[in-house]
Amino acid sequence: MIDRESLQEMLHIAPFHRWLGLEIATCSDQGIAITMPWREEIVSNPMIGSAHGGILASLVDLTGLYTLLAAGVAARATADLHVNYHRSATSGPLTAHGQIVKLGRQISVAETRVLEPDGKLVASGRGAYFSSTGSLDQRGGTIDLEQALATQGPATSAARSTPA
Repeated sequence: MIDRESLQEMLHIAPFHRWLGLEIATCSDQGIAITMPWREEIVSNPMIGSAHGGILASLVDLTGLYTLLAAGVAARATADLHVNYHRSATSGPLTAHGQIVKLGRQISVAETRVLEPDGKLVASGRGAYFSSTGSLDQRGGTIDLEQALATQGPATSAARSTPA
């Protein structure tokens, strides 16, 4: 199992994840929770102020992937993703709760539920992710945080420390 701080560092390597403002709220053997603050830039329907479905799908996808990574699974990329939209997301922060469904030698599966602050379900989904037998450390697939952060260069490093 990867600790919350290391998982947060992994999550923040990608500029898109930093732009979304994603934070690992909880991380345990039961799953993870990722929070995303509300941003005006995610609104696609200004008449009702609802978030774009692609943002919710990204949150479902990333939460599933990082749920597996937190468990030490060498998950590499999304193989399949199904998202169900239950209601318009109109306020934040949004919280995505991920749980492992199945760990496999080639494909692992996780499910995610995205909730508004009042606890109402706005989206849910299930992702299948290409994975390898064994943990990240056993397969040599561990993300070297120092190397990844160093190769991003000064512009990206500055963006990482600047609030969105």
